Amino acid sequence: MNYIDLIKNFKPSNEQEEADQRIMLNYVETYQDNVLLRDNEIAHITSSGFIMNPALDKVLLIHHNIRNAWAWTGGHADGDDDLLGVAIKEAREETGVQHIIPLTDGIASLDILPVFSHTRRGKYVNAHLHLSVAYILICEESESLSICPGENSGVEWLAIDKFTSEYFDAHDVYLYNKLIHFAKEVNDNR
Repeated sequence: MNYIDLIKNFKPSNEQEEADQRIMLNYVETYQDNVLLRDNEIAHITSSGFIMNPALDKVLLIHHNIRNAWAWTGGHADGDDDLLGVAIKEAREETGVQHIIPLTDGIASLDILPVFSHTRRGKYVNAHLHLSVAYILICEESESLSICPGENSGVEWLAIDKFTSEYFDAHDVYLYNKLIHFAKEVNDNR
């Protein structure tokens, strides 16, 4: 199934996902020739991996260089329409883990995420939107971890009870708890 059909077939869990799904599909239809490329300077598809341990009580995060915050893994599609493959590739690159599998092949969440202007590798990047397609990925805590210096300055497991406003901004608390809830719901329905 192609990425557009995957987005169309995604079952939103709330009004935010319904709205973001509708907007993403309209945007993809309009800019289909370059929405998978960061050449589209307004908005482009990204794929993220929310990495959890098999018990679903910890999450593997990176300390993101540009955001200067603990965050999930992910990146630009860069023309690749296998968004689950992109999420897994980015998770491996950014954390050093090798053995990682999806909890499900299905999309865990759709989110339109703002990216503020910044400098990356000495080049100015304008403010834009990430049309984020996210997956839950599973990895053993015993996997070796390594920092990806171009992307992050740390890689650590964090217990799910830490996903509060004490440790994260309000948007991240909402997003990460939505993903934790999705993972637990999928696991409970097996």
